[in-house]
Amino acid sequence: MIDKRYYYLIKIQFLGYRFHGWQKQPKLKTIHLMIDRTFNFILDGVAFKTLGSGRTDAMVSANETAFELFIYEKIEDEAAFLALFNHNLPQDLRALAIKEVDATFNIIQHSKIKEYIYLFTYGQKCHPFCAPLMTTILDDLDLELMIQGARLFEGTHNFKPYCFRATDKGLYTRTIDSCELIENSLFTANFFPEKTYTLIVRGKGFGRNQIRLMMGTLIKLGRGDVDLAYIENSLKPESIEVMDYVAPASGLILNSVEFE
Repeated sequence: MIDKRYYYLIKIQFLGYRFHGWQKQPKLKTIHLMIDRTFNFILDGVAFKTLGSGRTDAMVSANETAFELFIYEKIEDEAAFLALFNHNLPQDLRALAIKEVDATFNIIQHSKIKEYIYLFTYGQKCHPFCAPLMTTILDDLDLELMIQGARLFEGTHNFKPYCFRATDKGLYTRTIDSCELIENSLFTANFFPEKTYTLIVRGKGFGRNQIRLMMGTLIKLGRGDVDLAYIENSLKPESIEVMDYVAPASGLILNSVEFE
């Protein structure tokens, strides 16, 4: 007799500063490793498997992301299970919610909207406590020009120049639903500088390092290294440009994942 398998969608958040991203890697501390290690302890021999909604790079944080839990024993009290899970997770990782789904749900293929934010400030040295969440650009930046540049990424474009180590076999025509650069009010702390900013990007799919390469190009725009026409031309189907500035990982936060 084959045991029945149950399926759960679990929302989580984490500070990524001490982790080497989501995916398990030999001899490295990752988010997936800590989640499975915690389940091995609290499930006490019950067979399970976990699958993330996507990968994050080393030092990237998540305000909200998700993974799927496949388990061969029904969770009778989801609230108590979530509390037990949180009690045993490290302090920089927290489970937010749990919901039972059915076998037709596929966390990788199921349509979803992701919202990324990139926190930054410029022109001054910041309190060291900012480092896990925010990038500091010591140069002066033209914010108004960067705001215009961010809007150029909206819509359907060729994002091959903004994908790290792109090959000729990938699918690089992607759609960004919205991309705006605004003064930050999403995250605050008494050790943040007076003025901080955030790039907010929403879309269904992003390539490797895409947001960080977009942000890096906006920083170059703000410094005067490139102009708006450079970004416009880089997004054209015939563009063979390769972006060379990957913005630091610690400013990037996966802000939300919405399943349709």
